[in-house]
Amino acid sequence: MSKPRLPYETTLLVRDTCLCLAVQRTARGLARRFDEALRPLDITNRQFSLMMSLNRPEPPPMGDVADLLAMDRTTLTAALKPLERRGLVSISADPADKRSRRLALTDAGHALLLRALPIWKRHHGQLEKHLSAANADRLREDLQFLTRLL
Repeated sequence: MSKPRLPYETTLLVRDTCLCLAVQRTARGLARRFDEALRPLDITNRQFSLMMSLNRPEPPPMGDVADLLAMDRTTLTAALKPLERRGLVSISADPADKRSRRLALTDAGHALLLRALPIWKRHHGQLEKHLSAANADRLREDLQFLTRLL
């Protein structure tokens, strides 16, 4: 006697309607595109986003950056290590709470971001050309809503 199996139609239904799968597929495609664009600077799109999140008037606490990037602290710590080794970011004790850490871009990190931004703008603009302004804004709003919901 054969064991029960899901019908193939169920697979197609999930493929065609699953928000999680759709966002994952799009995110992977976007990541590959921006990784390739930023390769000449020897950074990934993830590193660009992390460094951009540190571009603030005051060094943010690690927890704030982890929240912004939807990362746990362990993952953030691992992502920071290669940037710190390259002298692009610094990690220091929070003066108000020695157990907490503050993150900052170094001068070299700022310089790299200045070189990366035109690349990001060019590639981001090329993608947005395929969406109307209203659709691009709506997509960002919907994704932000889902992020807050989760």
